[in-house]
Amino acid sequence: MIKEQSYLTEKVLNGERLEPEEALYMLENFDLLSLGRLADYVRAKKHPDNIATFVIDRNINYTNICVAGCKFCAFQRRKSDSDAYVLELDEIFAKIQELIDWGGTTLLMQGGLNPDLRLDFYIELFSRIKEKFPQIQIHSLSATEINYLAKLEKMSIRDVLIKLKEAGLMSLPGGGAEILSDEVRVLISSNKTTTAQWLEVHRTAHELGMRSTATMMFGHVEKPKHIIEHLNHIRQLQDETGGFTAFIPWTFQKGNTQLDHLEPATSVWYLKVLALARVYLDNFDNIQSSHVTQTMKVGQIGLRFGANDLGSTMIEENVVASTGFKVSSPRPEKMAKQIKDAGFISAQRDTYYNIVKIFD
Repeated sequence: MIKEQSYLTEKVLNGERLEPEEALYMLENFDLLSLGRLADYVRAKKHPDNIATFVIDRNINYTNICVAGCKFCAFQRRKSDSDAYVLELDEIFAKIQELIDWGGTTLLMQGGLNPDLRLDFYIELFSRIKEKFPQIQIHSLSATEINYLAKLEKMSIRDVLIKLKEAGLMSLPGGGAEILSDEVRVLISSNKTTTAQWLEVHRTAHELGMRSTATMMFGHVEKPKHIIEHLNHIRQLQDETGGFTAFIPWTFQKGNTQLDHLEPATSVWYLKVLALARVYLDNFDNIQSSHVTQTMKVGQIGLRFGANDLGSTMIEENVVASTGFKVSSPRPEKMAKQIKDAGFISAQRDTYYNIVKIFD
């Protein structure tokens, strides 16, 4: 084991690509600090300027009506539920204006699989937003929503994306990925996209000149091998298209879900997976640390375990909050201070990781 650990350590330090079985060995056998030091080394090589970033964005959940029935979700509602909703356009506009007042650049919009909302709804939505707020970058709709729209309209994924891009959609978030292994997906989200469908939506978006993020929600029924399978899928697609801007892992939070019998992942496991992602995803420039599911303190620590981004100010967050887990919405100045306190130069970025502002 000592020989194997030494060999893999040297391989990472020399910038050589890890094989999936080597990554699995590291995840299962390396101690947290050894893996963390390697991830910090790789992060520093990719980002020698010592800048760590955050984005001012808002996650507007335009509807909570969803037919997917995911076992990990506390946010979804049936159309007949008393608290089911679809936001009116004026309410969405008011939320976007508050985002702009904060100095925000990025509009994240995700909802449920609502059969009453057809392609025309989204075309009008994005067109009206782009007309009223041309400065905002519309980073919206998960692969699951895109795939569902294609099925509803009996259109190809490509044609749906072309229509949405023409209306103003600029990039896709990585939501709906959960774990990109069908062994896991059939257990927690059997009515959503398959692994191949999720990858195809992002591949098609990249081919159309759009960028997207890759995410992973772990700490539920998956095993370490499934985490490696997920990372390998997105690394292969990044080799193919180069279209991902960042990788964003976060952990399942229980509360009002069908998986509440599970114990959530510890912060130690979160940091270990985060670090492993940095050393394995050698073709990703940006890795995000999640203060939303791990608290701000662990988010800061994650910047020393491979991450170079602290995520979002989260002016609004409803999905994780629906479990009862408290989600903070720090002002930009506080986000900058958290990064500085972790030993980095603080910078605000946009959706595409362009620097908007450097903080003193």
